[in-house]
Amino acid sequence: MFLPLVVVRMIGRFSPPIKRGAGAAAPIDAKLPPCPRRREVYRPARNGGDDAMQKTELGRSGLMVSQLCLGTMTWGTQNTETEAHDQIDLAMEHGVNFMDTAEMYPTNPVSADTLGRTEEFIGSWMARSGRRDNWIIATKMTGAGQAAARDGAPITPETLVEAVEGSLRRLRTDVIDLYQLHWPNRGSYHFRKHWTYDPSTQNRDETLAHMRAVLETVQKLIEAGKIRHFALSNETAWGTAQWLRLSEEAGLPRVQSVQNEYSLLCRLFDTDMAELAANEDVTLLAYSPLATGLLTGKYAGDVVPEGTRRSRNPDLGGRITPRVFEAVAAYLGVAKAHGLNPAQMALAWCRGRPFKTIPIIGATNLHQLATALTSVEVTLNDDVLADIAAAYRAHPLPY
Repeated sequence: MFLPLVVVRMIGRFSPPIKRGAGAAAPIDAKLPPCPRRREVYRPARNGGDDAMQKTELGRSGLMVSQLCLGTMTWGTQNTETEAHDQIDLAMEHGVNFMDTAEMYPTNPVSADTLGRTEEFIGSWMARSGRRDNWIIATKMTGAGQAAARDGAPITPETLVEAVEGSLRRLRTDVIDLYQLHWPNRGSYHFRKHWTYDPSTQNRDETLAHMRAVLETVQKLIEAGKIRHFALSNETAWGTAQWLRLSEEAGLPRVQSVQNEYSLLCRLFDTDMAELAANEDVTLLAYSPLATGLLTGKYAGDVVPEGTRRSRNPDLGGRITPRVFEAVAAYLGVAKAHGLNPAQMALAWCRGRPFKTIPIIGATNLHQLATALTSVEVTLNDDVLADIAAAYRAHPLPY
């Protein structure tokens, strides 16, 4: 969607070549050299800075954001403040200007003790660097049921204002560019809940009244200069359509994006949500585009490398199933057959969807992040896409 469909083989300091016949495709951080001083090793050789990465409009907002979004949810548990700042620096050097966080972060685990720490790390970078204007910052308000935030209280106009004020303080900024609801009060089919999803107990009138009240509060926050745009996360097609309808009828803020899980292994977005996104100009911010690391190959063979997310969360939030490793092997095989890094292939596929999609890339070290950042130089030809389609038909819903 951003570049012509060709295969580009990435060979260089950021990602080692994958040799045919060498076994499983190399994981994202396999066999990379030790990390010397970052600024000597990772600074782009050309086209660095704000113009190094193509930009696209977020929804109908007028905000021009990079084709990759920097994820942050490990900052404060798996990553230190210094490591977080190094990731921001590296992403900015590659032309990324879009960053996603949440008041609930960091995760793995979520706890009241660490709530908001990720935003604080971002805020300290902004204060130190003085480069707030270089970034479009998205953050999220925690939904109902998460005890670490406001004792699990639902989203209301009052808690919305409280959450915005807290994020502004931690981020050390006067305005949040994109403010998202992390998940809806009424629940949804995300987080592996699609297997038992039952919307029949929802109260339509209560839901619509809640949406109107939230939109009216968002309008007031925009008028006060505290947020610029509104968005959703972990939403459904019906829910997103109602938010859009209500905003149009009353002249209230429009949904610009929806942040849902999306990857080669998780394609729930591909039907009704895809139609809505294409027709209504709602950008998909795709979280877990590497399926929490499964698509890098580092867990292939059902292993648990030390220090990885799986060492903290053994079933990766319900993604480890009897079918998942067969699906992973199929996609690793496609990458190997075409001489591609599997992580870069997965990200290139995500960016090339027929609806506007921005992958959120997360990493726990700079080697991983560099590989993800340089994936924008990879696009996929018809042969690769045909092999991916065949793998999808064989393994359509592995979790």
